[in-house]
Amino acid sequence: MEKLFDAIKLFFQTVTDKNLFIEQLRSFISKELSEHKEQPIDNVKWIPLNKVEANDYNPNQVAINELRLLYTSIKHDGYTQPIVTIYDKERDKYIIVDGFHRHLVMLKNKDIFDLNNGKLPCVVIDKEINDRMASTIRHNRARGKHQVSGMADMVFKLLDNGWNDENICKELGLEAEELLRLKHITGFSKLFENVNYRKSWETKKMLQIKKDYEQTKSSNPTDRVS
Repeated sequence: MEKLFDAIKLFFQTVTDKNLFIEQLRSFISKELSEHKEQPIDNVKWIPLNKVEANDYNPNQVAINELRLLYTSIKHDGYTQPIVTIYDKERDKYIIVDGFHRHLVMLKNKDIFDLNNGKLPCVVIDKEINDRMASTIRHNRARGKHQVSGMADMVFKLLDNGWNDENICKELGLEAEELLRLKHITGFSKLFENVNYRKSWETKKMLQIKKDYEQTKSSNPTDRVS
């Protein structure tokens, strides 16, 4: 094993683009040898900052104090989490799915830029637009951070792009009542006023209300059919 490492080190000294060599070696190990090849984190790429772009649908915002704390964390501890991206081949750009504020810290602070040679640690996933938006929401919700108004706007986009209630509840981890509130916020529900939820999507609270209503109705003689 030591001979192999020595051979790699020796070859590394002869390579002109050392960063490219390291990236290709890391990619080869992940794709060809690693048992974790299906996990994006297994193949982190260092991407030039000017090739990484924010998406236009993230509902999450970070307060100024939290952004300062994030800067301090990256300054002292480095990047401990990669930016999650999708690759736009036509434009040769990496679009952020999660990690906008880690990207913003480098964009706004030259010392962080210099410390990392102007490159961001990124992992790349391959998803369509609705799946990308769902991934962004899942990352935000898992950290307990997302804005209701931004969340409602994204739900509207998912509905407008063809996902149904079941898709959204399943992919975003929403209860039917949560989705209903978000649809009311956007006004989307008015387009589907006559659509009923399937029984399988009824929450415990909805079932209890239905049960109480049926019990009240059965005890009222005026509601019975003679």
